[in-house]
Amino acid sequence: MNTPSFASLQVGDSLPALQLPPITRTTLALFAGASGDHNRIHIDIDYARKAGAVDVFAHGMLSMAYLGRLLTQWVDQRQLRSFGVRFTGITHLGHQITCHGKVVEKFEENGEQRVKLEIETRNQYGDTKIVGDAVVAL
Repeated sequence: MNTPSFASLQVGDSLPALQLPPITRTTLALFAGASGDHNRIHIDIDYARKAGAVDVFAHGMLSMAYLGRLLTQWVDQRQLRSFGVRFTGITHLGHQITCHGKVVEKFEENGEQRVKLEIETRNQYGDTKIVGDAVVAL
């Protein structure tokens, strides 16, 4: 990991994008097991159809975890000061998620140099699925 320096970053700079493989039923089953979130809407097609969905769909927290990976591939997790998201769309089977981030503010707080980031996930069609922000100490 090549941690960026506060001085080298400018507002508008982008983090290296993180592109994930397409969402599969296996992805959902593995995430359910790892997270303990066995909500049937994500793993049981019959249940999903009864609920009015065409098929199962990804856990929102799976995409949030992907955004966490975007951040921790950029800086060590000990440098994260805040991380929050808002879910804006459903991630369906077959969607290939790419995580993006950009610097929107540089500031100092509690004796630390920090940057505020806007982060998001988009599928292969350019549809935004999650938006959020994070603060990182550099």
